[in-house]
Amino acid sequence: MKGIFDGKVVLITGSARGIGEATARLVHARGARVILHGRTASPHLQKLAEELQADYVACDVGDKAAVQETVKTALAKTGKIDVLITCAGIATPEPFLEASDEHWLEVYRTNVLGVVNFCQAVIPLMQQNHYGRIVNVASMRGHNAATSNRIMSYSASKAAIVNLTAALAKEFAPVIAVNAVSPGFTQTDITENWNDAVWKQVETSLLGRIGKPEELAEAITFLASDQASFITGQTLVVDGGYTISGK
Repeated sequence: MKGIFDGKVVLITGSARGIGEATARLVHARGARVILHGRTASPHLQKLAEELQADYVACDVGDKAAVQETVKTALAKTGKIDVLITCAGIATPEPFLEASDEHWLEVYRTNVLGVVNFCQAVIPLMQQNHYGRIVNVASMRGHNAATSNRIMSYSASKAAIVNLTAALAKEFAPVIAVNAVSPGFTQTDITENWNDAVWKQVETSLLGRIGKPEELAEAITFLASDQASFITGQTLVVDGGYTISGK
């Protein structure tokens, strides 16, 4: 396991914190050369890059031109990109009848177009090298059984990622494998804003607890590696059994 990413270059969007950061640490520990990404070049992102001896880039994932330039910058340093992991995303609760067009468009701009933009920038490089792995981070909320009326725009955007993942797998097989992971409740800085009602939901999962970013990173890393060489077009739900709990 330790060297399964030896010789591989892995670009991870939204890797300044949470699941993205945990994934960056794990693929680095397993031999990858990591390219970190954040919306801005925050002190934490720079510190993490120094710790992992990694390159880092900063851009708004919803800005196609900025993403193209960002990938060019990364490519100039690394010479290739073998693996793309898309962790960047936003979730902003808004009552459905009060949600503006701008709200919906901003969520889709980040959560859907952000993935599209990076895939469009990176896939041609993978095609040239005749090798590629893409892992998109969706959400359990993107599946009908766990969709949320409280964050409807987020749920819908993550459902789009599940569908997009399968479509990309069909389009770019057999050279590029494309899969997704749908996290359930996970311990990140977002949990600081959760109320008691959300924590009660967490406890209804079959495992009865919240997930750790490192646990999600294990699933993402597996799908990004050659250990998953016969898997493509799939979405793995990693939610402690919340979706099937029936509660």
